[in-house]
Amino acid sequence: MATLFSRADSASHPETSFQEQGAFRNHAPVRRAGLGKTLSIFWRMLFHKPRNTRPTGAIPVQPLTLEQLLAAPNQSVYRLGHSTVLLKLRDKFWITDPVLAERASPVQWAGPKRFHQPPISLEQLPAIEAVILSHDHYDHLDHQTVLKLADKTRYFLTPLGVGDTLVKWGVPVDKVRQLDWWEGTEVDGIRFIATPSQHFSGRGLFDGNSTLWASWVIIDGDRRIFFSGDSGYFDGFKRIGERYGPFDLTLMETGAYNVEWPGVHMQPEQTLQAHIDLKGHWLLPIHNGTFDLSMHAWYEPFDRILSLAWERSIAIATPQMGEVFNLKHPQRGHAWWMEVEPMAEQLMASDL
Repeated sequence: MATLFSRADSASHPETSFQEQGAFRNHAPVRRAGLGKTLSIFWRMLFHKPRNTRPTGAIPVQPLTLEQLLAAPNQSVYRLGHSTVLLKLRDKFWITDPVLAERASPVQWAGPKRFHQPPISLEQLPAIEAVILSHDHYDHLDHQTVLKLADKTRYFLTPLGVGDTLVKWGVPVDKVRQLDWWEGTEVDGIRFIATPSQHFSGRGLFDGNSTLWASWVIIDGDRRIFFSGDSGYFDGFKRIGERYGPFDLTLMETGAYNVEWPGVHMQPEQTLQAHIDLKGHWLLPIHNGTFDLSMHAWYEPFDRILSLAWERSIAIATPQMGEVFNLKHPQRGHAWWMEVEPMAEQLMASDL
């Protein structure tokens, strides 16, 4: 059974969402690139990509089976790629931003292509108690994946407006729970709160910011997990940490960043600070290792966040795709990405 519980009044939470002329807005001003700058960014992304934005070797993937997942202990966490994370809590399965398609794109013949296959197919996935969606961008919300998951998923938890998109696609309306910032729902004894992020939305030329974006707080008894979705660094992380922290695990965006869009994506230094603001214990970097979405080397987010975490004595986990991370018995994993590219090439790239 899923139940909604109301947020506190807006005076207590000044960052409840708001709209201007039908479009959602961030509360903190975000610098927007002009048309010329935007066209310049697209031109460089299309025609001047560095060669190391995609791996030359095979990304290691630990295959998963349905039987393995069913036998796994509770509080098991699996990265399936990019921001898709499978959680086993209370003998049920929950998944964030499921994108298991070959490309993060409106079409499957063009656009960012996966570096690796998912550790498990959609057909092999167990029944999903809830899909947790952060926003409607193509690398977080995939039409094909949602339709294939619809029959085996009990609920879809979304920010405002994203649920309407799902219903238009054919997801039964009684499966959809749409939440504003600071609003929550309870499913099988687990609390889910949609919390603010600093980003934007849109899937086409004319629907910009027509749906809301969010991060998520997941509370399972005495365990707390934070899922960042996409966000620039802002003081909202500190407010979330003050209200709902400390967190046993933060699943934090660390990748596809660029100095040209600081307001809507975080550099690794900001990811680490957001984790600290949230009063996080273990940091698991996501939004990396699957799609080529920026100009940095594909392995750079791992190198930078690992180095930063070690400098600050932050507990960080870097599991391979499909490798289990268990909250009861956490392990750091290893620097698997260094085995994909020759070390000499990484050192050379870091000197450029």
